[in-house]
Amino acid sequence: MEQQQWTRIVGAATRAPSIHNTQPWRFTASGDSLQVRTDPARALHALDRSGRQRIVSCGVAVEFAVVALRALGSTVDVEVLPDPADPDLLATLTVTGRQAVDTRAEELAAAIDARHTERAPFLPRAVPSEVLDRIQDTAGELRVWSKAIAGEDEEVTATFLVSRAEEIEQREPEYLEELQQWMRTDPAAADGIPVAAVPAEDPAVRPSNWLIRDFVVGSRPAGSHRGLDPDAPPPPVERPAVVLLGTDGDDRRDWVTAGRALGRVLLEATSSGLVASPLTQALDWPATRAQLRSRLSLIGHPQMLLRLGYPSEDRSPSTNRRPVSDVLTFD
Repeated sequence: MEQQQWTRIVGAATRAPSIHNTQPWRFTASGDSLQVRTDPARALHALDRSGRQRIVSCGVAVEFAVVALRALGSTVDVEVLPDPADPDLLATLTVTGRQAVDTRAEELAAAIDARHTERAPFLPRAVPSEVLDRIQDTAGELRVWSKAIAGEDEEVTATFLVSRAEEIEQREPEYLEELQQWMRTDPAAADGIPVAAVPAEDPAVRPSNWLIRDFVVGSRPAGSHRGLDPDAPPPPVERPAVVLLGTDGDDRRDWVTAGRALGRVLLEATSSGLVASPLTQALDWPATRAQLRSRLSLIGHPQMLLRLGYPSEDRSPSTNRRPVSDVLTFD
């Protein structure tokens, strides 16, 4: 593989979503191999104390690189945690040969650039069951289980825990300070969450029982409801599908694999015309994560709660990425 090819592949990998758009990854290319490392300097010490979400984010980048390589006609071997003495080395991708490029590989690769996290309300249109079945099959290819939150009892339980976790976070000064550090007012900022990508209205008054993360809670005046017109008719209630991804184990290998499956799911959803955003508050805190596992009678460990639906015309902008030269080195 030439350096120009690896630059292209890593460019695709860095389109992966990451917690607070921290982009906590580093890449080293050598010959036909690419090493993917996590960058502890970009850790979220208040929100993600175990590093689980940081490693899941890197796992998505691993899968985006795999998809981009296959779209070039390469066969790829992925070794997760190849060196126990180097815990930051999460995966090594090795190009092992050539193959004919099929239409599906090209569709998934095209979805890398088309995908971005959508925090705006979705259309009031249900996601077809056959699409959810494909998403479940997609995750299962990596032995990651997928569960649609269906039924009133499950939905009430999950929405309560998401809202409860959001409430806990909003009372944590360390969390609010860290959140503010990753908010960006400059639309050209290479990382973090741009204010323009955050819906103007208070998430607590959205026409949805699924509470998205409130990124500007620390700066919104108490009792204010930005963006609301008291004389306007009520907006339609969105009908998102909410999918839980999980693994049997809960170590670093499982987190990387969960990230890879999440990457595949996001690309499958994008190619099906869907958009997505995470509902990870209930998974941020060990207590609410354990309660979610217990109350939903899960056999395994929840790794991602994902909101899926059809986008409205008023879409939120995509977030920027750091230059490939900042994260890729050649050995």
